[in-house]
Amino acid sequence: RYLPEQSKPAERQFAFAYEITIANVGTEPAQLLARHWIIVDAHDKTKEVRGAGVVGEQPRIEPGQAYRYTSGVVLGTEHGTMTGSYRMLDSTGAEFDAVIPLCVLAVPGTTH
Repeated sequence: RYLPEQSKPAERQFAFAYEITIANVGTEPAQLLARHWIIVDAHDKTKEVRGAGVVGEQPRIEPGQAYRYTSGVVLGTEHGTMTGSYRMLDSTGAEFDAVIPLCVLAVPGTTH
């Protein structure tokens, strides 16, 4: 969602918050190790963000459970997209990627 109170349109800073829910639909626990975001603004300026965990945590998600967090991003344009993946660790020690589907960020009224 767009955060007008944290944005500075005259300075080309548009703040957005997003809430993510990661559900474990498998039969084994999985731990979130790292994140990889690809953020693209309306001018095709791309920023990649990589790091350990999310919001300072590396949660272990049990089968049938979910982990939810809220974070934010600032774009230099009124709209853009985010996509990426989470690096996960299963109970056997194998790592795998959980794909994050494309998310659209837009100031209300700026897209059709």
